[in-house]
Amino acid sequence: MLFSSMIFLWGFLPFVIILNTVIGRLPYKKPDGAIRAKNIFLLISSLVFYAWGGIYYLLIMLSCILVNYFGGRLLAHRIREKRARKLFLSLVILLNLLILFVFKYFNMTVIVIEKILAGSRLDFFNMTGTGELGIPEIVLPIGISFFTFQAMSYVVDVYRGTVQVQDRIVPFALYISFFPQLIAGPIVRYRNIAGEIEGRKESAELFSEGVRRFLYGLGKKVLLANVFAKTADQIFALDSAAQTGLTAWLGLIAYTLQLYYDFSGYSDMAIGLGRMFGFHFTENFRYPYMALSARDFWNRWHISLSSWFREYVYIPLGGNRKGKARTYLNLMIVFALTGFWHGANFTFILWGLYCGLFVLLERLFFGKILEKNPVKILNHLYVMLSFMIGLAVFRSDNVYRGFSYVAGLFCFGKDDWSVLSWLSMELLAAAAAGILLSGPLQALFKGKLGNLRDRKWFWTADFIFQLGILVLSVFSLVSGSYNPFIYFQF
Repeated sequence: MLFSSMIFLWGFLPFVIILNTVIGRLPYKKPDGAIRAKNIFLLISSLVFYAWGGIYYLLIMLSCILVNYFGGRLLAHRIREKRARKLFLSLVILLNLLILFVFKYFNMTVIVIEKILAGSRLDFFNMTGTGELGIPEIVLPIGISFFTFQAMSYVVDVYRGTVQVQDRIVPFALYISFFPQLIAGPIVRYRNIAGEIEGRKESAELFSEGVRRFLYGLGKKVLLANVFAKTADQIFALDSAAQTGLTAWLGLIAYTLQLYYDFSGYSDMAIGLGRMFGFHFTENFRYPYMALSARDFWNRWHISLSSWFREYVYIPLGGNRKGKARTYLNLMIVFALTGFWHGANFTFILWGLYCGLFVLLERLFFGKILEKNPVKILNHLYVMLSFMIGLAVFRSDNVYRGFSYVAGLFCFGKDDWSVLSWLSMELLAAAAAGILLSGPLQALFKGKLGNLRDRKWFWTADFIFQLGILVLSVFSLVSGSYNPFIYFQF
C-alpha cells in the first residue's frame, strides 16, 4: 500500500487516525492503559498495512520479530557468560542475515551458479539466469532490508547494554512493524523511540506539524518524482543505438531528481505520519545536492542508513583506530556493503565501491584541495557529476548496460537535437521546481524563514499551499498518473 495511493489517503489513514484518537480518550483503570491500547491498535493496523501486499510478506516479518524479540530477552536475562553472549549474538545476527539472504539475495546466487556451470560463454554480469538448476524465483518482500536492519540494531544494542530490553512483545513488534517507517525507512533505532512507544504525548500542534510534513512529502513524490520517473524510465529503456548523448544526459538528470524526490518525499511522509501519532523520527536527508564534497554528501544522504553502517559495521571493524591502511579498507568494505544493501545485482556493489573511492581520495589528498578551493561552485559540480555518473550504473539492469550508458554520455552527434522531443512543459516546470527546492531556494532564504513564521499571513499562506499540494496530488493520482516507488525494490 503506497502512501501516495487513494486507498491509503482516504481509507486506511483516516480510519487509523480516528480510531487511535477514540481509543486514547476511553476510560482505563491503569495509568498506562490508553498507551497500551493504542499500541495494540497501531500494531494491528501496521500488520494489516503490511499484509496488504500479501500474507506471505507478513509471515516473514513476524518471523523477524520473533527471532529478535526472544534473542534480546535471552541476551538480557538468561545468557551471562561473555563468550556465550557473543556467540549467541552472532547466531541471532546470522539468522537475520539468513532471512535477508534467502528473500533478497538467493535469486542472485542461483543466477551466479548457473553462469558458472554454463562456463565463460555467457555474460557473467548479465543478471539473467539460464534456468538450468530449475529453482523457482523467490519474490522480494517489501521493506525487508529496512526492518531487518532495525531488528539487528536492537539486538546489538541490548548486547552492548545501551538499551533496556523490551520484555513485552507488543511494544517491540510495534517498533519493527510501525507502518510509517516500515517499508522505506528511515531506519529507526530502538533507543530513539523507546520512550515514545511507552509514553508518547500527542497534541494538536504536533499533529498539525505532521500533516504539514506529510503533505510536503506527498507533493515531492506525486508532483515531482513521478514526472521525472516517466522520462527517466523511458530513456533508460532505450536501446544504446537509439540513445544520443544529450538524451542520455536528460535521462540521467531526470533520474537524479527522481531518486531524491522519490525517497526524500517518502521519508518526509514517514516523518510526518510519525508525528501525527506522537513519534519523532530522525531526519533522513539534509539537502544532499548542496554538498561540497563526497564526504559531505554522505553525511546528508540517507542519513539513517549511513549512520547505521557507521555504528554497526565501520566502528566494529576498527573504524579509524587501526592505522590509515585499515581505515581505508574499512571504508571500502562499508561502501561495498552499502551498495549491496540496495539490491541483488553487481551494479549496486560496483556503485558502492565507486562512491567509496571518492571518499577515499578525499581522505588521501583531494579533500584538502576542495577545502582550499575558493570557487565553491566547482566543488558542487564535482560532487554532482561524480554522483550522477555513478547513478547511471546504479539505475541500469546490469553492469554492461551501465558502462554502455556512461559511455553514451560522452558520445555527441548531429542527432543530439532530438532530445527536444523529450521535453514538455510539465517536465521543464518540474525540473525548475526540483532544482530550486533541492537546496538553492533554502540557501537563498537561510535565516529569513524564521522571521517569516512570526508574520500572521505566513500560516494562512502555508495552509493554502498545503491544501494546493493535496488537491493537485489527488487530481494527479485520480487521473492515473505514473506512480512508481524506487525504494520498494530495496
